[in-house]
Amino acid sequence: MSGGGINQWPEEERPREKLLKRGSAALSDAELLALVLRSGDAATGRSAIDLGRTLLARFEGSLRALARAELNELQQVKGLGLAKAASLKAAFVLASRFQARPLVALERFTAPAQVFDYFHHELRDAVKEQFLVLLLDGRNRITRKVAVSEGSLNQSIVHPREVFVPAVRESAAAVIFVHNHPSGDPAPSREDRELTRRLKEAGELLGIRVLDHVIIGDGSYFSFTESGLL
Repeated sequence: MSGGGINQWPEEERPREKLLKRGSAALSDAELLALVLRSGDAATGRSAIDLGRTLLARFEGSLRALARAELNELQQVKGLGLAKAASLKAAFVLASRFQARPLVALERFTAPAQVFDYFHHELRDAVKEQFLVLLLDGRNRITRKVAVSEGSLNQSIVHPREVFVPAVRESAAAVIFVHNHPSGDPAPSREDRELTRRLKEAGELLGIRVLDHVIIGDGSYFSFTESGLL
């Protein structure tokens, strides 16, 4: 059912009442979006559910694609102003943070799959490449995560100096590099291979071991160490 304000609908069809009586699982994606949006577009008479359906159609029918949209993209949808766009963005960020596992100081990563498990939810939906360095002590325990750079749509601008300054400052014994591919394909590019080679050489000069470089994709990862390239 659509058209007119949701308050005019039969009670059993209203998203809020439906959630209270039947649980959140009974609501469609458009109805859940309507609860976040709270109201429709008064200028056209479209309900909040209509707006939710329009958003899904605009972004490939995918909540994942919608979650990755920037604020300016969301506001291009007729009837969606800054307040509604900000509410949507906040809801998706909260969901992502809820799914992400906290990085615990002095925890050990003994396999690249653990790195993937920790950072998949944080990085898989990022629209730009992000490059992180994990600082480790002499027993390979995590002491800190440092965000080194955020790049363009498909390239992160990283210099060995930026990577190793925090490692030297905090007397890290080893490091693990982590970055994402917004395309979802974790296969390393020629630039990724060249950067990893340069970073390994810089680490050898500084006496800081480079344990791995893990590239996060959508549902999968690539490990330079696991693949014998480091």
